Amino acid sequence: MPTMSPSHSPPATSTASERSTWRSILHHDLPASLVVFLIAVPLSLGIAAASGAPLIAGLVAAVVGGVVAGALGGSPLQVSGPAAGLTVVVAGLVSQYGWAATAGITCAAGLLQILLGVTRIGRLALSLSPAVVHGMLAGIGVTIAVQQLQVVLGGQAQSSLIANLTALPGQLVAHHPHSVLVGVLTVVILLAWPRLPKVKVIPAPLVAVVAVTALAAVFMADVTRVNLPDQPLQELILPTIPDGAPMEIITAVLTVALVASVESLLSAVAVDKLHRGKRSNLDRELIGQGAANAVSGALGGMPVTGVIVRSSTNVAAGARTRASAILHGVWIAAFVLAAGAMLELIPMAALAGVLLVTGLRLVQLAHIRTLHRHDELLVYVVTAAGVAVLGLAEGVLIGLVLALARVLYRLARATVTATEQDGLWTVRIRGTLVFLGVSSLIRTLRTIPVGARVRVELEVDHLDHAAYEAIEDWQRGHIARGGSVELNRTAFRAAMRTDPARRLLPWQRQVIPEPDQRVSMLDGIREFEASADLIRPMLAKLAADGQRPAHLFITCADSRIVPNMITTSGPGDQFCVRNIGNLVPPKGSNSNSVDAAIEYAVEVLGVQSIVVCGHSHCGAAAAALEANIPAGSGLQNWLRHLEPSIRRAVGLPDIVDPATGVKLSPADKLSVANVGVQLANLRSFACVRTAEDEGRLELIGLWFDIGAAAARLVLDREPYLVRTDEELATASTLSER
Repeated sequence: MPTMSPSHSPPATSTASERSTWRSILHHDLPASLVVFLIAVPLSLGIAAASGAPLIAGLVAAVVGGVVAGALGGSPLQVSGPAAGLTVVVAGLVSQYGWAATAGITCAAGLLQILLGVTRIGRLALSLSPAVVHGMLAGIGVTIAVQQLQVVLGGQAQSSLIANLTALPGQLVAHHPHSVLVGVLTVVILLAWPRLPKVKVIPAPLVAVVAVTALAAVFMADVTRVNLPDQPLQELILPTIPDGAPMEIITAVLTVALVASVESLLSAVAVDKLHRGKRSNLDRELIGQGAANAVSGALGGMPVTGVIVRSSTNVAAGARTRASAILHGVWIAAFVLAAGAMLELIPMAALAGVLLVTGLRLVQLAHIRTLHRHDELLVYVVTAAGVAVLGLAEGVLIGLVLALARVLYRLARATVTATEQDGLWTVRIRGTLVFLGVSSLIRTLRTIPVGARVRVELEVDHLDHAAYEAIEDWQRGHIARGGSVELNRTAFRAAMRTDPARRLLPWQRQVIPEPDQRVSMLDGIREFEASADLIRPMLAKLAADGQRPAHLFITCADSRIVPNMITTSGPGDQFCVRNIGNLVPPKGSNSNSVDAAIEYAVEVLGVQSIVVCGHSHCGAAAAALEANIPAGSGLQNWLRHLEPSIRRAVGLPDIVDPATGVKLSPADKLSVANVGVQLANLRSFACVRTAEDEGRLELIGLWFDIGAAAARLVLDREPYLVRTDEELATASTLSER
């Protein structure tokens, strides 16, 4: 469902548009960039320390991620930089090859990311099982948390989870009170600060690091602190070619590229859910991330990815364009060059505390609950344990193998049930029935008494020859012993062919059914009830909880318009009003049914948006233009409400389809103009005006092209029609906020 307002200001000149853009940057992006900058500095230092990289490398990656990925990436509000998800990978590369070679691997991984983006196959990374991805992040999070716990206790981080766990008792005995106090206080502030409603706009990591740094500067002279080079630009370690087996180096490059790509793309998708601006172009985002990694590696910086923590902060701080991400990188560079000495006051235990909390937050209970509901928790746990104990590549590989094995098991698994009611036995076969499930099928069929009446209902994606023969043999034997079997031969033949038409609803199986081939209403009801088990729990919940739709959808009674299909929504999502011509007579026009629906939807149901949806080939519009409606008929009385729309359409220039550039017919032009008039009529209702003024309600104009199966947004100015994914609609919406 698009959520864009149809009310837009008149077309502006390019100069006015530029002034508006600069005003938006100054009012929104500049303040947001400062907030993100304050978060990025401590996180970048902490991630560099946890990875065993030079601290300046983390800051270089933050600058490059902000400027390069921010400028070239396809997710305008995503902020990039060094990320906790790559800490384990980078730490392993540093210990194996050294930092200069690790920078070279980062540079090569960036070039590979660019290639993936150019070839448009980078988005395949999103095809990974969510259980494996979240399990990978959880394993990394546990490893980071245990590793940084060592630093909080005053020790040195070890190379593996087992080594860190083994060393923990020794650190507890060693007793480093100042380091422990700094680390514990950092963690406490990080957890407590967001719970304070009036101050949580200030980033918790900034508050924690500043507070404990000030405390340590006064009372704790002996704690280990950040150590940066006096001349940062002269101390950069330039990349070198790794020295090792070619296959190991290729594996390292692939690992960095794939992990960075997956994390960046997942973050971009997550950021899109936080705002209503332009959606991410994932291929372009991958190219931008690759360019940032190539530049970061060339300058001796860490690998770069899109980071959800900084990105969500960027959105929450009010950023509107990519200028915020770019500016945050500029502020980091200026701060390091002009005031780097201030960073050397920060205790390392404070950064460890920040990373400790960051690592634990990678293990999200919401993901665990969701995966548990979908029976994917085992894959999550195995992947997380494998990453934490064996390593990233090994853990992910084990998780992928397990996920694939479970998919194959489900594909080869069928559910066979036999139930009896009023002397009729019903055998339901669901899933994919192949030879592996034949024994279970036979056991179920043998429970049916001899001589019973049986109906076999087949709801499978595929039926192989072994299963078909097993059912045929049982049927012949059951009939021979005096029983009867009702079998849908057409369904069986389609299942043997894996006919995709079986998966379609009856109305989808033929574009224009012949009269003698139409599915009767009773046949349709029977087919719905036979397959309603999947949605019955959801409908039962809706029946118990009542309706809470988010949208009021006003559209035409035309039988070709299916609101739930157009908006990809389901039961309970929309409160729908349908009438001839999708009309909303102004308040006071004695249209009691429409008036009641609008007031009930806004005042009782509290809908968030009202959509008026017109459509092409509208019979009401054509009839109104031809003026051939019988005088005095109910239809003529109703369509008199179209007269303002006709007057509006006459005053409009030609309207063209935004996809094809073809001029709309007079009837379609009237249909588009009519949507705008009905939106104006909605504002004649006091409840609508009040809710809209308070920001609780949004009015949306929509026009559906039946032949093209495409929805367009309706504006009240040229170009009048825009595609729902078009940047113009997004830019116009943002300019009004």
